[in-house]
Amino acid sequence: MAVDLLLGLQWGDEGKGKIVDVLTSKYDIIARFQGGPNAGHTLEFDGIKHVLRTIPSGIFHEKSTNIIGNGVVIDPVVFVKELEGLEQFKIDYKSKLIISRKAHVILPTHRLLDAASEASKGKAKIGSTLKGIGPTYMDKTGRNGIRIGDLELSDWKEKYRALANKHEAMISFYNVDVQYDLADLEAEFFAAVETLKELTFIDSEEYIYQAHKSGKSILAEGAQGSLLDIDFGTYPFVTSSNTTAAGACTGLGVAPNKIGDVYGIFKAYTTRVGSGPFPTELFDKVGEDMARIGHEFGAVTGRARRCGWLDLVALRYACQVNGVTKLMMMKGDVLSGFKTLKIATSYKYKGEEITHLPYNIEPENVTPVYTEFSGWKEDLTKMTEASQLPKELNDYIDFLEKELEIPIEVVSVGPDRKQTIFK
Repeated sequence: MAVDLLLGLQWGDEGKGKIVDVLTSKYDIIARFQGGPNAGHTLEFDGIKHVLRTIPSGIFHEKSTNIIGNGVVIDPVVFVKELEGLEQFKIDYKSKLIISRKAHVILPTHRLLDAASEASKGKAKIGSTLKGIGPTYMDKTGRNGIRIGDLELSDWKEKYRALANKHEAMISFYNVDVQYDLADLEAEFFAAVETLKELTFIDSEEYIYQAHKSGKSILAEGAQGSLLDIDFGTYPFVTSSNTTAAGACTGLGVAPNKIGDVYGIFKAYTTRVGSGPFPTELFDKVGEDMARIGHEFGAVTGRARRCGWLDLVALRYACQVNGVTKLMMMKGDVLSGFKTLKIATSYKYKGEEITHLPYNIEPENVTPVYTEFSGWKEDLTKMTEASQLPKELNDYIDFLEKELEIPIEVVSVGPDRKQTIFK
């Protein structure tokens, strides 16, 4: 049995958490393979909204085991608050949640470094979530990082002190005003580490290998989106990890030939949080209406999301890079009531029309070329069968399937897990 992947195809916020939650009943194991508490996976059921940052989205299903892989970076303070949020639902997370010893730990000084670095950039800031993600991955690649497995060693606090001292020296180098009380931050951090140590730490690559060998079904869950990938995203306005399918191999220790289906999640339109190029962004009432109807605010940051038409050029690129086998379209219900819809089917780039994503998509280089579609008026949120979908929406879906040469198997018509139509 292969390991299936689920990942976002845009700039994040596509609705991955909901789809993982919907699919979990089919899998024995849900494994998160990259990112950190900058993620915000929103799940909604029984009238309650849940936002997960580090914990895999299968945690609410009784029979699933949830793994935090080696490619993830963990902030113990944020993580423990997430665990506390689960307690009211009487979830036995100690038996359902396990952590790779090779996952890296976010220190309080990583967050401070993040803030100092971003402040020093002034108007050139990249829109960091200031969660310490970037500095933690920098320490990982710089071979200075502290990993979950280190917390089991007797000398881990000495290693921590040496790294924290180095970070404080770096903060002073930035010469910006970052006020903090490290003693207070450390007290909270060390207490959270002790709670974290109550969970089971595993050699995740061996665990997943044996689970796969014994026939267990596994779903790998990504965070952020493909266009935020450190290598293939809109650099430098990206995250610090590989959000694409290849990241699942390195973030879990899964061999490429063990990958099965790759589920690609995308919105029926496009959004982006923070800085960076966005060719189809709308600055008019249509964009404002999209944001209002779609409740487009970051689940973790609370920041307003920029909205625009669906970008087929970027979507095709993401499908190619990830080897997507099945597509899932989210938030089709948000577009109900728009008289005319548009899809960017190509770009005018340096005097020629292209259909691939070029190296630079800044506005001075790229102008989107649109194909128009008739909108639909029907309220999709009460629909439960594919046969109920309006013709205009089916035309929209058919066009995308033909252009991408990949079937759209799921259409989401609302935030609740029940508002999911399988085509």
